[in-house]
Amino acid sequence: MSSVIYAVLGLLIGVALGGYYFYGQGSRQRAAIDDSARRQAEADAEAIRSAAHAEATRMREEAERVRSDAARLYQEAEARERQALSERDLALAETQRERDNLRSERAETRRERDELKREIERLNRRAEQLDARSGKLDVLEEKLERDHRRAEEELRSVAEKMRQAETRLYEVASLSPEAARDIILSKLDVELEEEKAIRVKNAIDKATTEARPRAQSIIAQAIQRSASERSAAMSVTVVPIPSDAMKGRIIGREGRNIRAFEALTGVDLIIDDTPEAVILSSFNPIRREVAKHVLDALVADGRIHPSRIEEMVHKAQEDMKVFIHAQGEEAAIEAGVMGVKPGLLQLLGRMYFRTSYGQNVLKHSVQVAHLSGILAAELGLDATMARRAGLMHDVGKSIDREIEGTHVDIGINLAKRFGEPVEVIDAIAHHHDPENGETLYSVLVAAADAISAARPGARREELENYVRRLENLEHIAVSFPGVSQAYALQAGREVRVIVQPEKVTDAQATLLAREIAGRIEQDMEYPGQVQVTVVRESRAVEYAK
Repeated sequence: MSSVIYAVLGLLIGVALGGYYFYGQGSRQRAAIDDSARRQAEADAEAIRSAAHAEATRMREEAERVRSDAARLYQEAEARERQALSERDLALAETQRERDNLRSERAETRRERDELKREIERLNRRAEQLDARSGKLDVLEEKLERDHRRAEEELRSVAEKMRQAETRLYEVASLSPEAARDIILSKLDVELEEEKAIRVKNAIDKATTEARPRAQSIIAQAIQRSASERSAAMSVTVVPIPSDAMKGRIIGREGRNIRAFEALTGVDLIIDDTPEAVILSSFNPIRREVAKHVLDALVADGRIHPSRIEEMVHKAQEDMKVFIHAQGEEAAIEAGVMGVKPGLLQLLGRMYFRTSYGQNVLKHSVQVAHLSGILAAELGLDATMARRAGLMHDVGKSIDREIEGTHVDIGINLAKRFGEPVEVIDAIAHHHDPENGETLYSVLVAAADAISAARPGARREELENYVRRLENLEHIAVSFPGVSQAYALQAGREVRVIVQPEKVTDAQATLLAREIAGRIEQDMEYPGQVQVTVVRESRAVEYAK
């Protein structure tokens, strides 16, 4: 910086001297040297300016280097200061942590010392109690020893008295000890024989009592398992179809056709990998037969949609009524019974689809009618009346699934409603207990009923229980409010419940399914599991005219 100042001062001095020289001489000299002096001055000024510029540049670079070194040193100093501060903070934190640990250890030590002090005090109290108890035990032990010595003395005294009494007894009885022992042992043998017999009898009775229910349970389970396939086969119907492509049309778009079919018929439609066939499952044979006719008609017609299904179901139900009436009329003609009212013929025809212990009730009734007529003719009674009573004896079974009561009570009410003779009503009322009957026809019908039912292979207990279980499933489901219909499907593995949409919401439908399942678990016994499906559906129907 001082060099620049000196250079500038030298330049100013040079300029001043040149001016003085220039103005101090004459004009002639000034004119002569004007050009050379100017040039020299300009050259000197340029040299001084260049030197000054170079010096300034050098000094500026040196200043920049000094500034850079100063900045670097400042940054290093700051970094060292930050590091020192960080190390100091870490040291302070470590010191504080050690101080806290030491404080907590002191507190823990103090707590343990207090706990140890309390434990020592408790042990001291326990020791005092044990010392007191030990003193009491010593006193009791001395007392027990005295009592024991006294008891031994008394036992020796009693034994001596018994020996004396036994010797005296031998002397009075004039028997030796061996003879008396033989007499006593012989009496004991007799008493023990009787006791042994009683014990053996009790053991046999107990084994019989426990073994009989167990054996019955094992046999019943074996029967139920062996009858399951047969029961399932009697609750399904296989319907042939032209091709497997027809299965998709039966299902319909998004399953609407199959849902409409199952809801209208109450029959489960099973579509599986069985080639060219579908399966109808329902324990109610009338529903299953209606569904079969509907499905056959739909497959033959080719038009399968919900409205067409509903139309065919109504038509099949009307056709089924005609078929049932024809079956009742045919049974009455076969049994030789005339003058039966149409309503009663309809009830008789319903028994075509009813089984009892695996036996067709309508065929059984016709057979009982024939047997009753033969027996009545042999006894000189009215064979026509006997056949009529035999044909009507199980008429209550035609609707015992729809209304409450036994088939006997239902049959009596039906016979009275249709004006049947007293002999027929008496046979219906007492064909299971003929000893209480008022006429001989009840005895004849009971005998004919036993003959028809007792023939080999006529009845199977399992099917009756199976059907009763399915009926109970439907009865439990219908007992809940808001349920309009219930159908037991898939051989009792599912119960499908149709609810009234205006009374049961979607959320209530879920709760209803759980309540029905709970009631089934509580009130029924069944193999496997039962699926409860609640269906809530709203329909709006309008006709374009």
